[in-house]
Amino acid sequence: MAQFSVNPHRFDPYRNFKFRVKWDGRYIAGVSKVGALRRTTELVSHREGGDPSSSRKLPGKITYEPITLERGVTHDTEFEKWANKVWNYGAGLGMEVSLEDFRKDIIIDVFNEAGQKVISYKVYRCWVSEYQALPELDANGNAVAIQTLKLENEGWERDYDVTEPSEPSFVEPSG
Repeated sequence: MAQFSVNPHRFDPYRNFKFRVKWDGRYIAGVSKVGALRRTTELVSHREGGDPSSSRKLPGKITYEPITLERGVTHDTEFEKWANKVWNYGAGLGMEVSLEDFRKDIIIDVFNEAGQKVISYKVYRCWVSEYQALPELDANGNAVAIQTLKLENEGWERDYDVTEPSEPSFVEPSG
């Protein structure tokens, strides 16, 4: 069976470096790394009194791992604004937490090398459990300052409406 139905000439899987993250209907600037989408199903062992020595194995509770987003520190405040909805230090009594909108659904779009959207995942009811505004600073270092959001979530699913696009062919310039 071919791995790519629209582009049977393609053998290589998609790369992991072309992606964008969206919430509140718009892409978020500068996201350079997204943690893995991972879920775990607990094992439930069951054995009746008359069964042989081995147990039956059943699927149990499903947990979704937190997702980490990273990006370089800039003047864009989207990470900080969302983190402040969960806890805003100094906001005043009764105003520290935004119970109305601290959860957001996010979309993670993956693109092929030509920039065409090829896969999309919807992640539901995310909220910020950890926010790193600044990394450790080092006067002797030579690195980009990275800020981080750790997003708890209640599940994700692939958007099957996003299908494999027809990939463009390279055309030699004439003349």
